[in-house]
Amino acid sequence: MTWTVTPEPPDSSVAAALWRAYYTEVSDRYYLLHEGHRTDPAELEREIAADAGAELTPPKGQLLIARYAGEPAGSVGVRLLDADTAELTRVFVHESVRGKGGGRVLVRAAEDTARAFGATRLILDTRHDLVEARALYTHLGYEETAPHNDGVYAEHWFSKTLR
Repeated sequence: MTWTVTPEPPDSSVAAALWRAYYTEVSDRYYLLHEGHRTDPAELEREIAADAGAELTPPKGQLLIARYAGEPAGSVGVRLLDADTAELTRVFVHESVRGKGGGRVLVRAAEDTARAFGATRLILDTRHDLVEARALYTHLGYEETAPHNDGVYAEHWFSKTLR
């Protein structure tokens, strides 16, 4: 089985389904850890609708979709912040195909996209409980840095110089 990664409009049905899966998982994980319950369905719908990914469209952004054996299995977004810096966001691999290299494939494709935008540095933030994500970023050469934003859920910040 092989991975492929291609650009996708954020408003496509494939992108919407992966965004829903991503947001549901990270939101439920947060609420279960901190409050002992899953995300309220009304809040989930409100938050999904509020962030449709419009910033992930060219010329300053791109949403990439990974397919495993031809089926949509993950996503990653790249957003150009300034002439030199891009941000990595929405890194997600569907649970059914985790452990098959999809995260690595997605992040590498995002790095190539950031370079194509002219970025020389890629930054990201993540939460403390997303230990698998933090391990992936470290494995791929990202270094933990001082905070670069004040995001409510940002607890770890990473940066990588793109060559």
